[in-house]
Amino acid sequence: METVASADGTEIAFERTGSGPPLVLVHGGACDHRFWDHSDIRVTLAADHTVYAMDCRGVGRSGDHGAYDLEREFEDVAAVVDAVDGPATLLGHSSGALLSLEASRRTENLRQLVLYEPPIPVGEHEVVSDDVIAEMERLLAEGNDEEVLVFFLEEVAQSAPEEIDAQRSSPDWPDLVDAADVWTRNVRAVSEYEFDADRFASMTTPTVLLTGSESPALFRAATEAVADALPNAQILTFEDQAHEAMFTTPDRFIEEVRSVIGGAE
Repeated sequence: METVASADGTEIAFERTGSGPPLVLVHGGACDHRFWDHSDIRVTLAADHTVYAMDCRGVGRSGDHGAYDLEREFEDVAAVVDAVDGPATLLGHSSGALLSLEASRRTENLRQLVLYEPPIPVGEHEVVSDDVIAEMERLLAEGNDEEVLVFFLEEVAQSAPEEIDAQRSSPDWPDLVDAADVWTRNVRAVSEYEFDADRFASMTTPTVLLTGSESPALFRAATEAVADALPNAQILTFEDQAHEAMFTTPDRFIEEVRSVIGGAE
C-alpha cells in the first residue's frame, strides 16, 4: 500500500496495480479497497490501466483524524487523484460515487468520471431513515459491532441474504466489523448531504452514470438527478440488475466499464 496526505494531513492509502492510463477506484460503505477484488474486477481492469484502489478514511490502511466531516472524504479522493500520473478516470460505487462526484470539483487531474448510483436524497426519497441511524448508533453504543455491520448491509445497502453470507465468509469480514463506528458515522453524514445541482452546472468532465433497472427508487432517482445536473453526462443501465452488478453479473460489469473507459474487447 502507498499513501498520500490529504488536505488535513491524514494519510490515505491506496494500492497500485497494472499499467496504462490511470483509473482510481473508490469503494462504498462497509468495505475497503478489497471490494474491487471480488470476481477479479481489479486485476482484469489492471490489464489495460494503472489501477489505484483506495481505502476511504478510517478504513483499511487509511488514517483518521479529528472531528469527522464528510467534506474531508471529498478531499481524500481528490488527493489520490492528484497524486497519480493523470489525467485519471475516477470510478466510484454507492457512497464512493458521492465522494467521487464531489471530489471532481476539487481536482483538475480528471479525464472522466464514472458513478454507480450515488446515494443522494432526491424529492421524497431519503437515503436512510432516522430510525435506522438510531438503531445503528444504539448497537454501536452497546458494543455489538458485528450486528451494526449486518444491520447496515440489510437496511442501508439492501443486500440480499446470500450476499451478506458471502461477505461474512470473506477474509476481510473481521476488518469490516472493526470499522463499525466508521459505517455508522458515514451513514449519518451521507443522509444529511444536500445535493445542489447549481454547483455542478459548469462541470464539463465527461461523466457516465451506471444504474440497475431493478435498483431501489432512491438510487434511480439520484442517478437521474445527477445526470440532469451535469452538462456532459449520460446514463448506462444494467438491465435486470440492481445496486451491485459487479457481483451479480461481473463479466457484464467489466465489459460495460471497459466500453466506457477503454480497454480490451
